[in-house]
Formats: sequence, structure tokens, C-alpha cells
Amino acid sequence: MPVNRIARTLLPTGIAALLVLAGCSSEADETTKPDASVPTVDLRSELTHLHGLHVSDDGTVLAGTHTGIFTIDASGATSRVGASDDDFMGLTGVPNTDTVYASGHPSASSSAANPLGLRSSTDGGTSWVDRSLAGEVDFHTLTTDGRVLVGFDGTDGLLVSTDGGTTWAPGASLVAAALAITNSGVWAVTPAGLEHSNTGARAFSPVPGAPRLVMIAGAGDALWGIDEDGYAWRSREGQDWQKRSRVGTVDAMTAANYDTAYAATPQALYTLN
Repeated sequence: MPVNRIARTLLPTGIAALLVLAGCSSEADETTKPDASVPTVDLRSELTHLHGLHVSDDGTVLAGTHTGIFTIDASGATSRVGASDDDFMGLTGVPNTDTVYASGHPSASSSAANPLGLRSSTDGGTSWVDRSLAGEVDFHTLTTDGRVLVGFDGTDGLLVSTDGGTTWAPGASLVAAALAITNSGVWAVTPAGLEHSNTGARAFSPVPGAPRLVMIAGAGDALWGIDEDGYAWRSREGQDWQKRSRVGTVDAMTAANYDTAYAATPQALYTLN
């Protein structure tokens, strides 16, 4: 059913704290830099406040920023995708496809409603369609697997769509700093730690033994995360957690599969494997 909800300006205390841990500041000192073993590409042009990452159909990494969507190539060159320079919050997409979703706010040159509600693209962000909730909701985090779309708008609960974001139903009442979907369900980083839902994001339960993650990303049966100390982790469906290299303080992450994920700051892209 449609949901009519006005997003609040201020975030609850719990999510504000989690976002600080997740790396809202991109200036890293020696304690927050990645290990030398982490494959790193320095960006030729610094991005303007990174909001999300996505891996497209051809393996290109897309970045959602304050001033639109950009591609990041293997050399670190960044290129604007499409003509929009809107502030794209909560960028997500169906892993390894050109289907992406975003929310956020219009730029000064745009006549779009503020907030943007939900937008979708089937060509990797070149063109966009307004799906729903324009002028009502700014999703701070979104996740999808192509069947279910789950968003958190910074208030007091999740919204769930099963028709590509046209209509929405209330999900669980929880604060989510990050969301991900794998084959086994929906995952959320909350003030209480990592939680999992196998009921379409309508009810969650704690994940025993999970690391203290501040970011997560899913693709297929792979769940990736970054913990409070900047270490990357991966698992299959939240089982058998493997601690990987230290990536440090980053602003966003995305997963391609169990073998590869990406994390980034406005200055650099890191490959996690």
C-alpha cells in the first residue's frame, strides 16, 4: 500500500552515531588508512561527498554523490553519468546490472520536488524515472535484489516495496545505518549490531557472532561488511565470517560477488577480496 510520510530533517541519535563510525569524514590519518596490500586507485578528480556505490552490468563502479552519478574507471578517472547534478542519497541497485535506484535532493538548477523521493534507472544512471514519494521522503539508505526494495528514511522505521518502488508498505521499526539483501533475506546495521530478516524486512533478529559492522553490502549469497576498526569482512549468508584486509575509514561500499567488493572515499577506490 502507498505510504505518505514526511522525512524529518534531523536523524535519531542512534543513526547519527553509526554514520560517524561509518566514515562521514573523508580525511584519514595514519590510523584510518588502508593496509598497503589493499588494491587502491586514487581518483584523478575528487568526488563531492560520496553517498553510495554500485557495480553495473559491465563491471563499472558507479558512485552517487552530492552532484550526480559518476563512473570510476581503472585509472581513477571519474566521468559524470547523464545530465543530472542532483544530490543522490542512498544509491543502490541490483548487483551487476544497470538497474539502479536513488533518493536525495534536487540541485539548484533542478525543478524537481524536494526531497526527490525514489528514482529509478535501467541504463546505469543515464536517465531517471520518478517512481514515488516525491516531495515526501529522502531515503538515507536503500537496498534491492531486483525483487524487494527496502529503504530507511532517517525516521523510525523501514519502508518495503515489491513492485520496484511504485508502492510501499511499512517494514520493521528500527534505525538502520546500512542495509543489504542476500539470498537469505534482508540485513541491517542497527545500534544493537547486525540484524537479519527472513520476513521481507518486517521483523529482524540479532545475528550471533557477527562482527561490529558499520557498513554492509550483499550480492547473491555473499555478505560483505566493514567494522568499527576499518577491517573488511565477508561471509556466506552471515555464516563463517572471514576477516579480510584493513581498508580504514571509507564513505561507501558495494559488493559484486563473494570474491569482490569495493569501498571508497571521495579520493580513492579500494578493491576488497
